[in-house]
Amino acid sequence: MNSLLKVDNELKTKVDAFRERITGEAEELVASFFPNKLLELDHFLKDPGLNICELKEIHSEINLTVPDPIILSNLHDGLELLRLLLWSSPVVKPLLFIFSSPSTVAGTKVFVMPGGMMKSNAKLVDLIEKVKPEIRTLIEKCNTVKMWVQLLIPRIEDGNNFGVSIQEETVAELRTVEGEAASYLDQISRYYITRAKLVSKIAKYPHVEDYRRTVTEIDEKEYISLKIIVSELRNQYVTLHDMILKNIDKIKKPRSSNAEALY
Repeated sequence: MNSLLKVDNELKTKVDAFRERITGEAEELVASFFPNKLLELDHFLKDPGLNICELKEIHSEINLTVPDPIILSNLHDGLELLRLLLWSSPVVKPLLFIFSSPSTVAGTKVFVMPGGMMKSNAKLVDLIEKVKPEIRTLIEKCNTVKMWVQLLIPRIEDGNNFGVSIQEETVAELRTVEGEAASYLDQISRYYITRAKLVSKIAKYPHVEDYRRTVTEIDEKEYISLKIIVSELRNQYVTLHDMILKNIDKIKKPRSSNAEALY
């Protein structure tokens, strides 16, 4: 193999050191970190903050009052009055809607919030700040273990590939867990964006109650989703720990011979 591709000895030494470091980190993760983390998350699931029975407790007050009604006074030459009188006519109404000024159906112009910056839901923000580091940790640790298993895959040969298929299945499971954990971060971002748009709608249309109710609904939904995320993180640690331990022999030595010939 060395005759086919010449590798600098210094670089080869550094690569071998990297392999050894990844192997040590990954084996420690599987043997110690994964079981400890699943117990930690299982304890977190029993925290009172994740077991609120009345979801009203997580609601956040929206300090946007309904303004007084605006009385229109632009009755120039009686045309506006005529438009209002004819508005209920089934024949004239469509024409009036087409030619009416856009300002007659626009919402309230918002230049500044009366109470300053509109705050997020503080209880959910605190909970999110506790959950996000756990998501990031799972992604990083899965990446390390995935690299370890990939480095253990031997060179391609005909036959005797049962152990290799177990390695590939393990890598696929680790990649799936990584993707699912990353989707949890996207879900949190979508919650903030959706809530911000709704609060903006409330500021523009403060008299529409449905917007206010929708904000409380998405707050409740996000709270439930966060608890499910923590549960899924725990379950993924359990699954990975169990899967790797059950197949550790085939993962470390996929073939009875030539096992030392790795990529």
